[in-house]
Amino acid sequence: MIRVANAPCSWGVLEFEAPAIHAPAAHVLDEMAAAGYAGTELGDWGFLPTEPALLAAEVRRRSLSLVGAFVPIALARENAFDEGVARAVRTARLLADTEKGYGPFSTTGVREKGSYPFSAVVVLSDDNTTVPNRTARAGRIREEDGLGAAEWDAFADRAGRVARAVRDTTGMRTVFHHHCAGYVETPREIEALMSRTSPDLLGLCLDTGHLIYGGGKPVDAIAKYRGRIWHVHFKDCEEALVRRSRAEGWDYHTAVRRGIFCELGQGMVSFGTVLDALRIEHYAGWIVVEQDVLPGLGTPSLSAIRNREYLRGLGL
Repeated sequence: MIRVANAPCSWGVLEFEAPAIHAPAAHVLDEMAAAGYAGTELGDWGFLPTEPALLAAEVRRRSLSLVGAFVPIALARENAFDEGVARAVRTARLLADTEKGYGPFSTTGVREKGSYPFSAVVVLSDDNTTVPNRTARAGRIREEDGLGAAEWDAFADRAGRVARAVRDTTGMRTVFHHHCAGYVETPREIEALMSRTSPDLLGLCLDTGHLIYGGGKPVDAIAKYRGRIWHVHFKDCEEALVRRSRAEGWDYHTAVRRGIFCELGQGMVSFGTVLDALRIEHYAGWIVVEQDVLPGLGTPSLSAIRNREYLRGLGL
């Protein structure tokens, strides 16, 4: 059974933006539930309550499940590791304590029985948009913009150590989110990380929009990584803006500001084909709709409703 969630980023709560005026958390959750979503990700630390009982109360009274939390860490830098792994463990404890003490919220996780006791996941990522060249060249990354072999070894080792710390302290799974404007963007870079990490320890968060913008194809990734896809983000990517961004050399912030991640069904992602591929692989986790908007822009609630209706038309 595949269930559909949304995330605070669809209401302008973006991890790479400075604190800005955006809708209060209660308002976001109300609109998310009203639009027909069954779950939410945590969003930026502190956007939703960080005390398990309060967090549980907020999501449960809206019949939502808490499905994951995004944790960016600059894994290319050894001096960022200690603080980063501490944040990952802190986040995992919040998710686990909320689900363990006041749930469970969901029984739809794809973990092996007896292996991982929780359905929510830690969504690990690079600290995106913090390396100027990667931010400037997002969507048109060259091999020379990336890491060398030894740097990849260190990056992957740190990612594995984060996943191990999360598992050993909370019993929770970790997935890695490939993301534009970070060091894991292109299909080649995803493979560099996946090939260096244990499939039993670190899963993949497949993001359709970021993969398309990064030069990949979601169906190819599903076929390649199969059982390592433990979490899925549905994001679309507008073809005309992709062409303009590459022709005019937009940086990542410009692309997002101009709406490159459009509503579902309006862009380059063939979601029906992606769903077919996931079902062939017996995927039974969460699909999280993400439509990045900058704070104060767009009509998040109306977009959320249209995105949910679009997925209903695909049988979700």
